Amino acid sequence: QVQLVQSGGGLAQPGGSLRLSCAASGDIIMVYTIDWYRQAPGKQRELVANFTENGSTNYADSVKGRFTISKDSPKNSAFLQMNDLKHEDTAVYYCKFLIATMLPPYEVTRWGQGTQVTISS
Repeated sequence: QVQLVQSGGGLAQPGGSLRLSCAASGDIIMVYTIDWYRQAPGKQRELVANFTENGSTNYADSVKGRFTISKDSPKNSAFLQMNDLKHEDTAVYYCKFLIATMLPPYEVTRWGQGTQVTISS
């Protein structure tokens, strides 16, 4: 079994910063890809940032220059540092890992439980 647990988030003022964390545990050989999504009320879930399988990073245009995705591979963890936060960053944020496992099915996708980020003055 593989589990993904998120932490961080909460309330921040415009211009402030928050950091999200996501940690996987269980039957893990390696983490192939890491994605951070968010879903604002009444909107579709959108990809915010990710690590591809070759280690390159991508960011949504709306967060470029403000958000930074990072990872700690030995700890099967990922982070999303969010700076210069704006009202429109308010959403529930989710991490998603594509993981290689030792036991069948040998590859699984897991989502974090989601964490609320609210930007308000």
